[in-house]
Amino acid sequence: MSVRIIRRDPVHSKQRTAVTLFRTCALALIATFGISHAAHAASAEEIKARGYITVATEDDYTPFEFVADGKNTGYDNDLLALMRKKIGVEVKQQVMPWSGILPGVTTGKYDMALSAVLVTDERRKTFDFASPTCEAITFYATKKGSSIKGPDDLVGKVVGAETGSAMLTDLKLFNEELKKKHGGSGIKQIVEYQSYPEAYQDLALGRVDAVANTQISLNSLVKTRPDTFLIGQPIGKPTYIAWAVKKGNTDVLKMVDAALLELRKSGEMYQLQQKWLGASYKDMPQSVN
Repeated sequence: MSVRIIRRDPVHSKQRTAVTLFRTCALALIATFGISHAAHAASAEEIKARGYITVATEDDYTPFEFVADGKNTGYDNDLLALMRKKIGVEVKQQVMPWSGILPGVTTGKYDMALSAVLVTDERRKTFDFASPTCEAITFYATKKGSSIKGPDDLVGKVVGAETGSAMLTDLKLFNEELKKKHGGSGIKQIVEYQSYPEAYQDLALGRVDAVANTQISLNSLVKTRPDTFLIGQPIGKPTYIAWAVKKGNTDVLKMVDAALLELRKSGEMYQLQQKWLGASYKDMPQSVN
């Protein structure tokens, strides 16, 4: 049986509850504002008139986007720094939790999710994607010493993933495959988290048996905490990570694609991939739409 629950980090629970309440209210206001004031995609003329585009970036998703020593850092933030020099207009960035980013793009509050968005068929119904920034595949990670040695060993286990993420979707699809293969037996519980650091903490404490995320992110986790975690095997199919705009927002897409493709041509994107992701992806298609 697959059960969806939300689990909170027990440490500093009062503070976290207050922060969560504040974020929930803030995101509700953002969504309301976006629906009433910016429901359409900005045209090239509008962007030139106002002189900027607005982007939303996640605040806690290593190695793509995170805050360290009060500074926005990671692969996507480094790419943004290079893109600012080439795009021709100012880029106004809002750093925020993942849960508010895609809704903010669909309502028109932000022109683009400048974040590690996994490209899926379902998301293509709502979003168009900029030229991809890297390849991705969903893996699982375990605590060192775990009895889980392969994907089939996830049967009867508790597995976590970030709520609203494509990795959660991959995990659910994989769970259906397990059930077909094992006579209806699958993952015992699928636990949804507001952020991956919470999931990793629960994995370290033994509250979940595994966590599903992209191979790149889990490689970063294991590199940071090699005595605690191990990366497992793939449970999803290869895909790409790309920045997302509202469906039909072709003017913003053209501006961003021109900058990204120039960074590919110069080799600067591949240098950043090697720096942050430990590999370079030179065979990516120019478009994933």
